[in-house]
Amino acid sequence: MGLFSKKNQKEKKLRSFSEINNETVADDFSVHEKKTCTDPYLQHAWVSVCIDILTRNVARAEYEIKKNGKTESNSRLSKLFMYPNKSMCRFDLWKQTCAWWSLDGEAFWWFGENYCCGIPDEIYILNPRNIQHVVENGKITKWVYTDGATGKPCIILPDEIIHFKDWNPWNEYRGVSPLVSLGLEVEQDLLAAKQNSGLLKEGGVPKGLLKTDQILTETEAEILARTWDSKYGHGMKNRVAVLGKGTEYQPLTFSPDVLKLYDMKQWNLYTLLAKFGIPPRVANIQDSKSSLSGTDTDSQHRAFWNFTLIPLLRNYEQILEVQFFRRFNLPETGEFNLANIPELQESEDAQSNRDIAEINAGLKTINDVLRERGLKDKPWGNSWWKPNNVTEVDSDQSKSKWSQNLK
Repeated sequence: MGLFSKKNQKEKKLRSFSEINNETVADDFSVHEKKTCTDPYLQHAWVSVCIDILTRNVARAEYEIKKNGKTESNSRLSKLFMYPNKSMCRFDLWKQTCAWWSLDGEAFWWFGENYCCGIPDEIYILNPRNIQHVVENGKITKWVYTDGATGKPCIILPDEIIHFKDWNPWNEYRGVSPLVSLGLEVEQDLLAAKQNSGLLKEGGVPKGLLKTDQILTETEAEILARTWDSKYGHGMKNRVAVLGKGTEYQPLTFSPDVLKLYDMKQWNLYTLLAKFGIPPRVANIQDSKSSLSGTDTDSQHRAFWNFTLIPLLRNYEQILEVQFFRRFNLPETGEFNLANIPELQESEDAQSNRDIAEINAGLKTINDVLRERGLKDKPWGNSWWKPNNVTEVDSDQSKSKWSQNLK
């Protein structure tokens, strides 16, 4: 073989200028738009409101450690979840977990730099935006966390992490933000808000045109505009304007397209509330089609817990069951106690009506109801008094009435 011979040399084909130009024309003339919204929680008011509503309500539910059906209060595990570390309480733990879940679709618990093995002594919340996963042979072998203050990377093993993640169809190893499908709605709201801000700044006093049939030089037009603005401009309301001969003032009003922004923002608001599962009354929004009655408000708050918060809490319970209790082969389990949530409690009127109906039906005695309410028994409360309009089916009186009706 020759000194300069090449192996597997591919034959190059000549390409036309039109083919090359068609490939690069998009790059040459395309306009790369900058994203209007880079941080929804910071820039969009209703995103912040929705996440705050979710986080503070999730943290209201008490997370309890149970063993053999009994709640533990002084065990090592119960203290860990009550005081995860020296600077965090139980409320902060679940509030931050829900916040990252609602914003980025995932949350990370880290057992701390002093963790060795077994049950951890501390729990810290990590920023999901600063953590990267390393996959080998289809499994995560390590996490690389970049400290937000120092910028130094830190290697964290999978055994030191509890990963809360929502289902992600594009990446099986990470969660996905619930806002991923609301990018256009959020961006539209921000653009509309900027437009409204411009209208408020420039249109606080209605802008207008001074029309005249006279021929004015540029200098005369500037003098006329300054004179009008000084006498009847900003802060000069309710003053009588004197117009010269042939001069007419024409105010400029908002266009219909500008007024449509308000309808669009309302539509986007309800889309955002539906995505996070928050009824309007829970967000203190009065729907024109609904009333402000206590029944409607109570039903929406109850629905918020039943169809949004409780499924979310059950999801958290199952994640901890798999990644914590079963990982360490613990006999204990954890669950949220919802017994003290007022929205899930039956009203006093409804409970009284139900108790009366069950007493009349013979399902309970008066003392049974008193014991459930934590009250003292009555001497006559153990007997069931049959209502006057009720007759036993097998009694002689009942049979005689039945025979008379047949006749």
